[in-house]
Amino acid sequence: MFHRFIQGLFLISVLMIIAACQSKQEDNTISFSIFGDPAELAAYEDLVAAFSEAHPEITVQLQHIPGQSDYRQRLAADFSSGEPPDVILLNYRRFATFAEQGGLEPLGSYLANSDLIQESDFFQVAIDSFYMDGSLWCIPQNISSLVVYYNKDMFDAANVPYPTNDWTHEDFLAAARALTRDVDGDGRIDEYGASIDPSIFRLAPIIWQFGGQLVDDLDHPTRLMLDTPQATAAFQWFVDLQVKEHVVPDAVAESAEEGESRFLNGRLAMYFNSRRGVPTYRTITNFDWDVAPLPRGQQAASILHSDGYCMAQSTQNKEAAWTFIEFANSTAGQTIVAQSGRTVPSLIAVASSPAFLNPDLPPANSQIYIDTVPTLGRVPTMHTWVGIEETAGNEIERAFYGQATVQEAIESALTLTESFFDQVNTQN
Repeated sequence: MFHRFIQGLFLISVLMIIAACQSKQEDNTISFSIFGDPAELAAYEDLVAAFSEAHPEITVQLQHIPGQSDYRQRLAADFSSGEPPDVILLNYRRFATFAEQGGLEPLGSYLANSDLIQESDFFQVAIDSFYMDGSLWCIPQNISSLVVYYNKDMFDAANVPYPTNDWTHEDFLAAARALTRDVDGDGRIDEYGASIDPSIFRLAPIIWQFGGQLVDDLDHPTRLMLDTPQATAAFQWFVDLQVKEHVVPDAVAESAEEGESRFLNGRLAMYFNSRRGVPTYRTITNFDWDVAPLPRGQQAASILHSDGYCMAQSTQNKEAAWTFIEFANSTAGQTIVAQSGRTVPSLIAVASSPAFLNPDLPPANSQIYIDTVPTLGRVPTMHTWVGIEETAGNEIERAFYGQATVQEAIESALTLTESFFDQVNTQN
């Protein structure tokens, strides 16, 4: 009897140890949520695989949602339910919404205590974009800029010189006119010179090129500055590309086929985008392409595109989540994602390495992303910015497609966005 009792105690002890080990293993499982096309997904699958090899004690469950809009809706629902992913990839324009609601864990102290990465390793403008109220909320993985992707074959066929690193608005417009063609003579345009989304994010660098400002104070904004002479002139130039020059698709043409699809199919000469399109563009086989900086006006200017790894405040294993974020932003981690073509690394050392500047893979002029860093502007960091961007964007789109004048769009945008600014300033 006593022997059976001892055996029972031993069995219970073993089961308790196994249960404890299983619990510990479960605690070391974290979720990581991203969006993107198959090429982007492959890059993060490689990252997770490399992390798992380096840290077999931590399991990373990769959650992938293809569409950007669906991704945002899913995150909003997850945070509202109190069950967000442990690690989230967020753009600097959007993290403030979740941070303001208490959904994110500040990462400044984690970075300060890291032996693997330091704040000085990163491009400063990328780090700065994830600061709010004196705290660092996410660690930037990239520092892309808005650039012009161009079809070299279309330029060659029209005998148009390729864009240079110092080309101007006049140079751009001349090229766009020459490259907009009715190929079959049926009175309808078959090939467009350019395509650019009618959004405040695309308009902003043009405003800066004209010497204007997007908001009155980047750190403590109270209003948009679209009604200043410089911003109004920039807005008019932007709109004229469609309503006057017809070098970009109108609303009907754009709804029939989006600009990026036209570019991929060889029917669009120039497309404005960040670095994230490169993995897809590398699948192009029927023409050669490269990148150029945005054409300059009174001055050169582009706009920051930066995504950061953010940690949910509710995660049960912050140590494991930070270990993954730290690895992802280390030289090893950023090199993996950079090799996919998806990002301009936020680590200065990786951005200047062959992993990013690989001359054997397009675009040949990848150095341009680094050269434009000093010209990068950014939008304000505020939890209502998403609403401002969407609301003003609707008015910009109306003007772009000829449904309102520039002046009407400006007046509406200023009026409709006022409450978003007031909400932030009242809280402060």
